[in-house]
Amino acid sequence: MARFPPGKGGGDEVAYGYKGKGILIHTLTEGSGMPLSNCTTAANGSEREQILPLLDSVKLKTLKKGRPKKRVKVLAADKGYDSKEKRAALRKRGIRPQLPKRTYKTKKNRGRPIKISVPRFQQERCFAWYQRKYRRLVVRWERQSCIFDGFLALATIHIWINRILLVG
Repeated sequence: MARFPPGKGGGDEVAYGYKGKGILIHTLTEGSGMPLSNCTTAANGSEREQILPLLDSVKLKTLKKGRPKKRVKVLAADKGYDSKEKRAALRKRGIRPQLPKRTYKTKKNRGRPIKISVPRFQQERCFAWYQRKYRRLVVRWERQSCIFDGFLALATIHIWINRILLVG
């Protein structure tokens, strides 16, 4: 039995973020919380840069003939994805962004609060499935990012298979 020495620094694409050392999992989900597309970045990477690649990797299948639809109607995300450039890019693609504005400590909330008609709990439900059902995704033990991405893809496939078998 061979003993392998630990890798330096925790592997590739692992960095120090504001919560500590690790990675970020970016997931695009549908309205009921089913994952459509995933990607991982280092913890100190920008969340805003991952919106457009995630949207590009999704093709919506319909029963109609012709070219598959490639866009969603509404995109709901958290404050980390908010920027004027990304809002403009989403509107240019015909997608309505529902991103809460970044608030700063110096500004006070004035007027009536804006109600978001698409809640974000579906996204959080997907991450709860990842953490509860797939413990391998909670702590990254793999040194290579492609292996972790493979486990993430397997978890996504398993969620979809369970949904198809249970719903019909």
